[in-house]
Amino acid sequence: MASRDSDYGAFMEKFVLQPSSSAHQLPLSGLTFAIKDIFDVDGHVTGFGNPDWARTHSAATSTAPAVLAVLSGGATSIGKTIMDEMAYSINGENKHYGTPTNPCAPDRVPGGSSSGSAVAVGAKLVDFSLGTDTGGSVRVPASYCGIFGFRPSHSAVSTAGVIPMAQSFDTVGWFAWDPKILNRVGRVLLQLADDVNLVRPSQVIFAEDCLQLSSIPSDRVTQGLVKSVEKLFGGHIIENVILGDYVKDKVPSLQHFLSEGNKEQEYSIPSLAALSSAMRLLQRYEFKNNHGDWVTTVKPDLGPGISERVWEAVRTSAQKIDVCQSVKTELRAALSALLGDHGILVIPTVPGPPPKLQMDPSALEVFRARAFSLLSIAGVSGFCQVSFFFGFYNKILLIFFFPCESCSNFYIYIQVSIPLGLHDNLPVAISLLAKHGSDGFLLNLVETLHNTLKEELQRMS
Repeated sequence: MASRDSDYGAFMEKFVLQPSSSAHQLPLSGLTFAIKDIFDVDGHVTGFGNPDWARTHSAATSTAPAVLAVLSGGATSIGKTIMDEMAYSINGENKHYGTPTNPCAPDRVPGGSSSGSAVAVGAKLVDFSLGTDTGGSVRVPASYCGIFGFRPSHSAVSTAGVIPMAQSFDTVGWFAWDPKILNRVGRVLLQLADDVNLVRPSQVIFAEDCLQLSSIPSDRVTQGLVKSVEKLFGGHIIENVILGDYVKDKVPSLQHFLSEGNKEQEYSIPSLAALSSAMRLLQRYEFKNNHGDWVTTVKPDLGPGISERVWEAVRTSAQKIDVCQSVKTELRAALSALLGDHGILVIPTVPGPPPKLQMDPSALEVFRARAFSLLSIAGVSGFCQVSFFFGFYNKILLIFFFPCESCSNFYIYIQVSIPLGLHDNLPVAISLLAKHGSDGFLLNLVETLHNTLKEELQRMS
């Protein structure tokens, strides 16, 4: 394993993979990248964040198409990064290989499960990195480490040669410290042309109840966002909604997941906590189908929290799985009606700043529950999402929702996490979410909105 002092503990192993052809005039020429240890690389064992997994699996005999794509685009890899065990955490802590150091907040977790990939970019050890996002594993560490992170439309980037976690939600995502690099990488992975035009949103809807979940005051960021939207698109498209009430009314199958005895619903929005329950049930069921036999046979040494979640997944039955499909269908119709063809929803990415290292488990569980109630909006919907950073103040999530006519898996969304800077010396981000297949639009929009919002925040400081 690589020296922790020199690389913030981000790397599992270092090696150099050169572009497959002359890099001159290729779109990623001159850029370096790192690879999450969930991607196959020919000749290397794919470790999946756990030494027992590495011990019981042979070296890969081929390289994942996503890795090959960026190599063919002219980029050079410098190694593989640490991840949370079996991709089953959003914290970024690994008891076997160590926790990568968050370059923005060394006493805080870096976020996971793509922890090392986020840290490598945040520390500017590489220009970009590859990760995966099932329930938040790109969006969360991007926001914690103060960088850009992109979760593409489900199935938009090949997951071949990537160890599956839960196929209904698995995506190949990427991190960058600059929105232009984020866009360049995306166009290679998504095989997009360079002339995707900016589409004007038809409405920007602020989810007031979701914004109230955050422990960070959002007034200043909200004001900056409103001014940016007014400047770019006009103030007439700005609206407000109580999203929890709307989802509860329009997604009746969630009643199967609403319970007065559910503690998560006591400190979250009940309908969104129910949405999170549906997402995590299907996630557990698919994880069991993928890895249950290996877990029960090998009985791997797993870290705290992850061990409990893995064994809970192994015991999961097929009960209510059909209800999850009903939730998917109803949510698709509900969000289509709310947002129309080009609507935007604004919510927090996560409910607060990065948790402290070795945080009290009970307090951390409350934070996780709130986080998943927010992350599940994009997770269950499945659209593309981007998280991006440009300053130090507050963290909110700007999500672009668009109806998905061809989605088969829980309403697929794109999401990008957008860093806004620091609040109390902690990194802050917003995220944008757009309909399935609108990845190129979202990548362009990130560049446009980034500059305008940055100007507005500077003006207000």
